Amino acid sequence: MKVFAGAIALVLPMLLQPALAATDQQNKMTVCNKEAEGKKGDERKAFMKECLSSKPKVSEAQKAQQDKMKSCNAEAKGKAGDERKKFMSECLKKG
Repeated sequence: MKVFAGAIALVLPMLLQPALAATDQQNKMTVCNKEAEGKKGDERKAFMKECLSSKPKVSEAQKAQQDKMKSCNAEAKGKAGDERKKFMSECLKKG
């Protein structure tokens, strides 16, 4: 009986975890459903298809940071270890 109880204690959390954690797609579905309120039929279908297939929007600040990272990364070619870390830190701090 102890073995059975022990097995259940080990397996139960694994079985419940997927039910407790919402996936990104489920979150996206919730947001799209809320935004689609008032739409019906083909209009709603088209909206949901577009909404669910769209990628997250990147803000201007995020875009600028990504561009800075690409630029610094390109300049850091040939550097390794601490030298690269120091260079990247200084490069990314530049305005």
